[in-house]
Amino acid sequence: MHGKTVVITGATSGIGQVAAEALAGAGARVVFVARNAAKAEATLASLVRANPDAAHGWVQADLSTLAAMRAAGEALAVKAARIDVLINNAGAIFYHREMTADGLEMTFAVNHMAYFVVTEILRPSLAPQARIVSTASGAHGFGRLEFDDLQSARRYSAMGAYGVSKLCNILWTRELARRLEGTGVTANCLHPGGVNTGFGAGAEGLMGAVFALGKRFMLTPEQGADTLIWLASSPDVAGKSGGYWAKRTLAQPSAAARDDATARRLWDVSEALAKVPV
Repeated sequence: MHGKTVVITGATSGIGQVAAEALAGAGARVVFVARNAAKAEATLASLVRANPDAAHGWVQADLSTLAAMRAAGEALAVKAARIDVLINNAGAIFYHREMTADGLEMTFAVNHMAYFVVTEILRPSLAPQARIVSTASGAHGFGRLEFDDLQSARRYSAMGAYGVSKLCNILWTRELARRLEGTGVTANCLHPGGVNTGFGAGAEGLMGAVFALGKRFMLTPEQGADTLIWLASSPDVAGKSGGYWAKRTLAQPSAAARDDATARRLWDVSEALAKVPV
C-alpha cells in the first residue's frame, strides 16, 4: 500500500478504525470522514503513529443529509485528488423511526444514500485499478425492499430498516460494478460478521438483551476487519468486481440481493433522490 491513498468513512471506531490503522501501517495515506472532532483527532494520531511519513487527513461531516454527503465528497476530492481505495463503512441502526432534513428515513440515508452520493462525487478522483469496498451485512437476508415505501412510513422496525439498508448496499454494489466494467475500477462489498463494537449501543428491551448476550460470542474488531482490509489491499482480489464476500470467500447473498432489475431500479431511484451528476 506504499504510495497509495485510502479514503474511508466510519473510521473512528470499530472495524473502520482497525482497517484504517492497518492500511496506514501497510504504507497507505488515509483520509477519513468523522462527525466528532475529538474522535477524529484521536484517530488521526493513531494513523500518524502507524505511518508517520504519510500526510493523513480528515473531513468533518454528518453523513445523514444530502447536503452534508455532497460537501463531504467535495472536501474529500480536494484532500485526495487521486484515490486508490474508497471504503464505505459508516453505518448505524436507529431504534425509532427518524427522518432527515431531506425527508429520508435515517437508516436508509446513512447506510445507503451516503455510500451512493459520496462514491458518485469521488468517481472522477478514482485512480486506474482503484477499488471500492463497502461494508454490507448478512442482515440483508431479512431486508424487504419495497419501492413504494422506501422510507418505512407504513411500518418500521429497527432491524427491518437496517436489513433493507444492507440489501441496498449489495444491490448498489452489483449495479456499480456493472457500470464500471471496462474501466479497471472494481466494486465489492462484504459481510464482516457479528462484531463486538459500539454498534447497537442504546438498544432497549428485548433487542437490547439480545445485543448484550450476543456480544459474548461476537468477533473482535480485528477479526471483523480482516475481510475489509483484504479486499482493500490483497493482490488476490485484483480485478474481481461485483462480489459479496465473507471470511475472504466469495459468498452468495439472498435471491433478492442478486436481482439485477431491482439493482438498476434502486440506482435510478437513488440518483433521483441524490440530485448529483452520475
